[in-house]
Amino acid sequence: MTDPGAPVRAVALICSLKPSPDESSSALIAEDIFKTMRAQGAECEPVRCVDYHIAPGVEADMGNGDEWPTIREKVLAADVLVLSTPIWLGHPSSVTQRVLERLDAELSNDDEQGRPAMAGKVAIVSVVGNEDGAHKVVADVFQGLNDIGFSIPSQGCTYWTGPAMGSTDYKEIDEVPEAVASATAAAARNAVHLARVLRAAEYPPYE
Repeated sequence: MTDPGAPVRAVALICSLKPSPDESSSALIAEDIFKTMRAQGAECEPVRCVDYHIAPGVEADMGNGDEWPTIREKVLAADVLVLSTPIWLGHPSSVTQRVLERLDAELSNDDEQGRPAMAGKVAIVSVVGNEDGAHKVVADVFQGLNDIGFSIPSQGCTYWTGPAMGSTDYKEIDEVPEAVASATAAAARNAVHLARVLRAAEYPPYE
């Protein structure tokens, strides 16, 4: 059991198609979430998923140079998962889908009380794009994360999309709109709060 007095730990899996050090709107909005989380006393770590070789499959370790186990250990050590994705063709990025498929292995990873290993962890989602579809992307990702065992806090998402058929990205705007900034801060605060609640009162054992 995690020490109730230890800082909340958050990891952001950034599912941009762009490797480091390229600028990424998905990385930027995740960092905006982290600003509020750090103000709440959380420790935060970003992970650019395309910087790792994540093999296709639904096992915890696919072997043959698979680097998902390194990311998996970061998720297991965290209290909060931030999944940050761009919109491509109205859907989460292919990297996001790969991440969800690899997290599927955790459905068979139970703790000593029979609960899914992720049942005590919180997940929120951030979405960016220069086209519509944020609500659908959030819904798709939430469904997968909840199936895996993550808890979704109140208003646990934030998103920014540019004008329909536009070309401006989140990283290119001069100022984040107040509504987006407010949603980002709320998702971050609520995630940290729920993580602390779940530390103090775990889900009941599975029979």
